[in-house]
Amino acid sequence: MSAVLGEYVRRMRGEGRLVVQPRMGFSDTARMRAGLLATAAVPAAVATITVDSYTRVGDVDAARKAVAEGLPLNGYPIVAMDPAVTAGLLDGVPVPVQVRHGSATPRHIIAAMRRAGLSATEGGPISYCLPYGRVPLQESVTNWADACAMLADSDAGAHLETFGGCLLGQMCPPSLLVAVSVLEAAFFVRHGIRSVSLSYAQQANPRQDREAVRALRRLAGEFVPTADMHVVVYAYMGVYPRSASGALRLLDAAARLAASTGSERLIVKTVAEAHRIPTIAENVEALRVAGQAATVTEQADADAEDPEPVYREARALIETVLELDPDIGRALLTAFRRGLLDVPYCLHPDNAGSSRSYLDHRGRLLWSDVGRMPIRPAPTAAAAAPASAQSLLVSLSRIQHAFDDPHGKVPAS
Repeated sequence: MSAVLGEYVRRMRGEGRLVVQPRMGFSDTARMRAGLLATAAVPAAVATITVDSYTRVGDVDAARKAVAEGLPLNGYPIVAMDPAVTAGLLDGVPVPVQVRHGSATPRHIIAAMRRAGLSATEGGPISYCLPYGRVPLQESVTNWADACAMLADSDAGAHLETFGGCLLGQMCPPSLLVAVSVLEAAFFVRHGIRSVSLSYAQQANPRQDREAVRALRRLAGEFVPTADMHVVVYAYMGVYPRSASGALRLLDAAARLAASTGSERLIVKTVAEAHRIPTIAENVEALRVAGQAATVTEQADADAEDPEPVYREARALIETVLELDPDIGRALLTAFRRGLLDVPYCLHPDNAGSSRSYLDHRGRLLWSDVGRMPIRPAPTAAAAAPASAQSLLVSLSRIQHAFDDPHGKVPAS
């Protein structure tokens, strides 16, 4: 049995260390085990089993067929594997192992995890539904309530991480990321999970990111009723630099964001991110680079920057949702049906699709149209030109170009 995630993160926090984690997943069992052991050899690291895309969408027959025929997959087919084989992967791995999957229908994955003795995973009823698939939101909420019950019934130290702070990867202003992360964590706790983590994905302006992470921690303390929680930062989720130097500079910035805000864990990205599935060695390199950057970064003065703009918007969204219904699942459904939560550029049929965002000249993500959400766009939004396909592409590529160009201006504030 691997270590329990919540306890491990608390111990590393007590030692002043940022926990680093890859997104690693291989269908070959020998390679998967090698990846777990290589990760465990890195100081303050957490290991990952990322599942394949067939398992993610519930096509277990296709995953089993691939395993039977020895075909490579883009992740570990945990449901198609004998639980004893998966348990064997974990034998002697001294650090926590988290299963990452991306499914709005996670029951089969949770069941396979439990059979193999695994207790930590991630996702959420909103964040693993709206941006990526066509599963109805009502079905996703029900699925995730059941998944929480399945995990909470386990005696293995269940831990759930909300993916809510990573909606769409980018172009979603921080207040909505923070609000959904807090709401999903509160949903987990209401359904019996006692150990949770709240996510936030690095965006294009470091100062705004620091404000957002501080707002996330403050709101988690106000609305998530459990003492066992921590904050996890994701290295940039959008179009990644194509050069090795650019990728490493961006990862360094992510590690500094996590360390400067007192976040407890960082999900890294590698130099291969823009090209292919990374190797074990590339994952280990990313873990070591991030860990080193964190050790030389001091926690910033909490009074140096004002989290209030993000905090106020996120709190308004959270309070509006929670006032809709005492059942947080029903409240989330009502909020999306009324457009009180609205993810920009998200085409899912259960999303209102009225909100829009833009990057200003400093790289700050702002609302140009909030639709029916109970917040107001910044006064500068009136000057923002309507988004076109070209302007959206420019915004999506901003970070890639800035970090790939050795003479380009990298966002610093």
